[in-house]
Amino acid sequence: MGTIFLVRHGQAAFGTDDYDRLTPTGFQQSRLLGQHLAARGIAVDAVITGTLRRQVETAEAILEGIGAAQPRPDPVIERKAGLNEYDPRALVFALTGAHPPDDERAERRDPEVVRSHFRLLREALLAWAEGRTSPAGMPDWAGFQSAAEDAIVWSRERFPEGNVLVVSSGGPIAAIVCAALLAPPKTAVELNLRIRNTALTEFATNARRHHLVSFNAIPHLEQSGEAGLATYA
Repeated sequence: MGTIFLVRHGQAAFGTDDYDRLTPTGFQQSRLLGQHLAARGIAVDAVITGTLRRQVETAEAILEGIGAAQPRPDPVIERKAGLNEYDPRALVFALTGAHPPDDERAERRDPEVVRSHFRLLREALLAWAEGRTSPAGMPDWAGFQSAAEDAIVWSRERFPEGNVLVVSSGGPIAAIVCAALLAPPKTAVELNLRIRNTALTEFATNARRHHLVSFNAIPHLEQSGEAGLATYA
């Protein structure tokens, strides 16, 4: 049996002009996860990410954390676009016909603005998942879910008895988990909005199947003793 460690990227720069990069907290979360994996004696045979900067930076910081505690041979590195996140602005535009104005960016860490953003995003995600909208430049929900799941199938077929680290985002992770559980799209929307940064979801694998073992765990952050490391955006 092998194991796929499916990880959401570390905290990214939400509310800035360039969301697609890790914050200092995001790098810290990722290194702590690497140290946690090393402490469990886990050698990573392959690392699969999407093509987004925040995903790649997370994987690199996890490997840094592993290497600092337990040096290993370099793993196989792959990029799979199916692990990339959906486009939230396209989702909201498809639902409302309007984009949030750019001048709101500076206010997006305000708690009420954040709550309002995620309420609207949830409605837009559900409309897309249920086939009520067709966001520009995006596949339908079934295509999005299939592309994300293909990365997991590739991982288990290539490394059926290995340890594969897969770094993605909340949307693809929720889609992968729901596919494994045969759950409806609405469940994926609810799971998506609850996945924490660098949360660990594990699958036991062989060449033919993968089975969910755990979801959205953050032992590396809980054990750190530092407040404020559990984040959602």
